[in-house]
Amino acid sequence: MKILVIALSGIGDALMFTPSFKKLHDDFPSAKIDLLAMYKGVKDIYQNLPGVNNILFHDFLNEPKLKSLSFVLGLHNKYDISINVYPSNRKEYNIISRLIGAKKRGAVSYLRKNFVNLGFLNNIKIKENDLLHNVEENIRLCEVISGKKTESISPLNLNLSNSDIDYANNFLSTGKILKNEIVIGFHPGCSSLKNHNKRRWEAEKFAQLGRKLIDKYGAKIFVFGGPEEDIIKVNICSKINSEKVFNIGADSLLHTAAIMNRCNLFVTNDSSLMHVASALSLKTIAILGPTNKNYIYPWQTEYKIASLELECSPCFYYSPKPLTCSRNDVLFKCIKELTVDHVFERVKEFLEANSQLKN
Repeated sequence: MKILVIALSGIGDALMFTPSFKKLHDDFPSAKIDLLAMYKGVKDIYQNLPGVNNILFHDFLNEPKLKSLSFVLGLHNKYDISINVYPSNRKEYNIISRLIGAKKRGAVSYLRKNFVNLGFLNNIKIKENDLLHNVEENIRLCEVISGKKTESISPLNLNLSNSDIDYANNFLSTGKILKNEIVIGFHPGCSSLKNHNKRRWEAEKFAQLGRKLIDKYGAKIFVFGGPEEDIIKVNICSKINSEKVFNIGADSLLHTAAIMNRCNLFVTNDSSLMHVASALSLKTIAILGPTNKNYIYPWQTEYKIASLELECSPCFYYSPKPLTCSRNDVLFKCIKELTVDHVFERVKEFLEANSQLKN
């Protein structure tokens, strides 16, 4: 049997599928399980996981459409089962699944925009449940596919190689980061697709938070993000203006994760690195505005949510529709009016329970 996991929607989503990937491997021990990805970070995550037969990588965002179509048609009739990783509520993903032509095509049936995004092209489906985490939705889908219930769901799976760990140790040694120092990680970015940059807490507030943490706790601040977030990182570091702040410019997701593993605490927007923090079992402060926290809260790690809990939240659900705000007073009030003091209090709750800090 050959199974294809179609993980095109992003790094965090692919990471939240790793417990389901383990389930597939356990439920179909003799199957060859491949992964289809279009983000390098997804490839990095899965190349170190047990049970991965082959990773198919194609840059659907930037390659010509005809070349992408040829690539997909080259996979036709090569798989018995295909699975669209939740969330993937886009017609393009459903068309790709149908063209690949597996007899069993698993996907979630979305509560919103499912028909217009051609969800009917899949033939093994479960109905979306807004109360469940993405991890749980994927597990439910795999249960239907395999016919086997799950006794307990595993943590997110992110394996660091010895070379990844050596890279981090070299960075920490060069930066003179001592073992007894408090290190707090920030991720001020998130995906900018579909107007999702509106989910970001402001860089100025991250900078203010960093200054408070340095002044009160003598913390060292690691600011993380991809190349497309360099401007944000430089802005925050310059405003903190301290030798205790570090702009982390790791050259791969796994190198980033290896350095993150030193953090005692991680403060982050709703982003892929929030889920990396979960996979590393870091204590996490998740800054959430319009997103349904049921979907994406940090999985199986200690966490606190920093949110205004407005009456209009959550307003973001899974569909191709760009993120918008319908308020008449302050657009994206849920994130715009979330104060530094509010987030600081969540951080303080962790930091003042020193015995619980990750060493």
